[in-house]
Amino acid sequence: MKKIAIGGLLLSLLMSLFLSACGKESPGTLTVYAGLYEDHAIKAMETFQKQTGIKVNYVRMSNGEILSRIRAERNSPKASIWFGGPADTFIQAKTEGLLEPYVSKNVEAIPQEYRDSEGYWTGIYVGSIAFVSNKTWLQEVGLQAPQSWEDLLKPEYRGMISMADPRSSGTAYTTLATLVQLFGEDKAFDYLRQLHQQNVIYTTSGSVPGRTVGMGEVGTAVMFSHDALKFYKEGFQNLIIGFPTEGTGYEIGAVGIIKGGPHQEEARQFVDWALTKQAQELGKQVGNYQQLTNRDAVAPEEAIPLEKLNVIPYDLDWAGQNRERLINKWTTEVLGVGKGKD
Repeated sequence: MKKIAIGGLLLSLLMSLFLSACGKESPGTLTVYAGLYEDHAIKAMETFQKQTGIKVNYVRMSNGEILSRIRAERNSPKASIWFGGPADTFIQAKTEGLLEPYVSKNVEAIPQEYRDSEGYWTGIYVGSIAFVSNKTWLQEVGLQAPQSWEDLLKPEYRGMISMADPRSSGTAYTTLATLVQLFGEDKAFDYLRQLHQQNVIYTTSGSVPGRTVGMGEVGTAVMFSHDALKFYKEGFQNLIIGFPTEGTGYEIGAVGIIKGGPHQEEARQFVDWALTKQAQELGKQVGNYQQLTNRDAVAPEEAIPLEKLNVIPYDLDWAGQNRERLINKWTTEVLGVGKGKD
């Protein structure tokens, strides 16, 4: 009888442990919302997990989609880390109380211009807005690659331009904020309305236009130069990358901790890791070509330094604080949504 009792007790304990494990996430498992390319995100998650022993789940989304998800979950956050995507969206999240401040022990390796002074976000890479054109298409229509923002208004470009939608894409919002800072708000929105009349093809993701240009489905895209370099290296060697003579803007891709997310200690370890030279250099191993923010990190040879471009003095704080207003204005005044137009 004793043996049966002991065996029954052991079985009961084992079943209890099994059912408990099935009912909840393993302790210490981080959930990350990633704005990076899928291959870059996978490499980062695998390496972080291997080096720290902390298990990681991730979901890949565009930056605007990540912000919307964090807003929806603010009372019960599912993720702890926001990894990648333009920092102006992080700034909006900061103003809405959605991020947790953390000044990493590794922050001194990152120049001040690439990080939030209070630690709400820290830059991990930098990339510039570019014109990306299909060389074959340009030859067929007798055009040179666009040299200026005004070039995109030429009749030959009608129906052959693609860019992302700023409501979902950080790339597209960087473009919108660039034009407003470059030309002033009134002139920029007048330009955007004219550009819309060119039958622009809008996409959810900022990188998708590069692939459609490479396949010859459209002639020119407005997108980040490092995304275009990725497509070029993957075989779309009919791509031509150029930059507007009037000036262009750029992103600071960032990492931050989601307020109230589970496993905050592991989240801080992730930020510490993401700022290191070794972590930042992972992207080039899987074909990503951004400039890096860690002073000691070696960027890919193909990466285009901002110093070689005519970049505007992009006001990141202003862009973040005005993001919601400018996107709403673009939606109503350019798309005509909310004005009785389709």
